[in-house]
Amino acid sequence: MPHTEHRKKTLRKSLKARERNRNVRSQVRSSVKRARGLAKGTKEGAEALAAASKRLDKAAKTRVIHPNKAARLKSRIAKAQARLATSAPQA
Repeated sequence: MPHTEHRKKTLRKSLKARERNRNVRSQVRSSVKRARGLAKGTKEGAEALAAASKRLDKAAKTRVIHPNKAARLKSRIAKAQARLATSAPQA
C-alpha cells in the first residue's frame, strides 16, 4: 500500500480509471459482437455497424484500446457485412 498522500491519490485515480476502462472495453466488445451477429445488409445491421464504429472511435480516442485495433475491427465488421449483403438473396 502507498505511504505518501500523493501516492494514495494516484492509487485512487488509477482504480477509478481501471473501472471506467473496463466498462468501456466491455461496451465495445458487446457492440462489436452485436454488429457481427445481426442480419447483414439490413437496416439493423447498418445501425449496429454505426454504433460499433462510434464506440470503437471513442475508445480509441481515449486510448482505452489502440487506434489501429479500432480501425482493424471496424474494417473487419464492414467487410463481413458487405460480403454477406452481396451474397444474400434479395427478397
